[in-house]
Amino acid sequence: MKIKKTVLFITFLLGFSFHNFAQMDNPNFTFIKKINLPGSITWWDYLTMDSDRLFVSNDDRVHVVNVKTDTLMGVISGLKGVHGITLAKEFGKGYITNGTDSSVTVFDYNSFKVLKRIQISGKKANSILFDKVSGRVFVFCSGANYVYVIDAKTDAILKKFQVGEASEFPTTNGKGLIYDNIEGSNEIVVIDTKAMKVIKRFSLSPYEGPTSLAMDITNNRLFSVCRKSKMMVAVNAENGKIVDAQPIGTGVDGVTYDPDMHLIISANGEGTATIIHQESADKYSVVQTLTTAPRLRTIARNSSNHRIYMSGLAYEADGKTPIQNSFGVYVYGVK
Repeated sequence: MKIKKTVLFITFLLGFSFHNFAQMDNPNFTFIKKINLPGSITWWDYLTMDSDRLFVSNDDRVHVVNVKTDTLMGVISGLKGVHGITLAKEFGKGYITNGTDSSVTVFDYNSFKVLKRIQISGKKANSILFDKVSGRVFVFCSGANYVYVIDAKTDAILKKFQVGEASEFPTTNGKGLIYDNIEGSNEIVVIDTKAMKVIKRFSLSPYEGPTSLAMDITNNRLFSVCRKSKMMVAVNAENGKIVDAQPIGTGVDGVTYDPDMHLIISANGEGTATIIHQESADKYSVVQTLTTAPRLRTIARNSSNHRIYMSGLAYEADGKTPIQNSFGVYVYGVK
């Protein structure tokens, strides 16, 4: 009798585990809520996630949202055309790019107080990324061909080097390499953060218009979303070989990868998010087209509960006129 109960219990556990993994591999994302935020109705761009904090760009400010309570916990103001946000917690700081005057705002990670502004000469400071291995901040200027490197300890500009025309959103393997899409030449560049130079270039041809990048570090795969071709392109990060490509929606800007659920999720400005399942390192398939809202094009992911966040406005019936005081973050998840 005791043996029979033990067998039944083990069978139950195996069934429970299988059911959970099946759910994770075949999720059904849905709208959870909208977090309303006071701010501009003219411009917004990247979001940055850090444990229980979500940093949301919004023209002349960055909202800091506590995602445990979904409430506003701070605002970093006095900015000029915000694009990207990166965090250097080891140094107690964060960095924000100002596209309007090509500068970088440095703020205190805990108090959100602005510490200084670093002026750079490159046109349109856009995406930005802190590299833990080198202790450096890499600023990508999409209006020029350059990347500027800042020492996170001293905030001094160490170097600038060429990457190519119209650099977009980068990602890192956490081991001293940064990867970035170059929209002007439809390729991915590989940057050695210690040497501060490009060491490889991968062509994305025939796919065009690459914007954001995400990475599966375990399998060494890059996921480049291409706006012009409306495709997600999976690339071997070692040799640049394209291993698969899957269709996505129009107007894509951001993408994220969930390693626990084996999902690549693209934020499409048309008002959808394409959810792609990673069946193996070299095989992928679209499992859901999530309806979001028009012009939600950037995305961040919460690793603790697998929720995704996209920022934007609500619009009048014409689909063009923004509704006043409607800016916020749209939250989606698996129920």
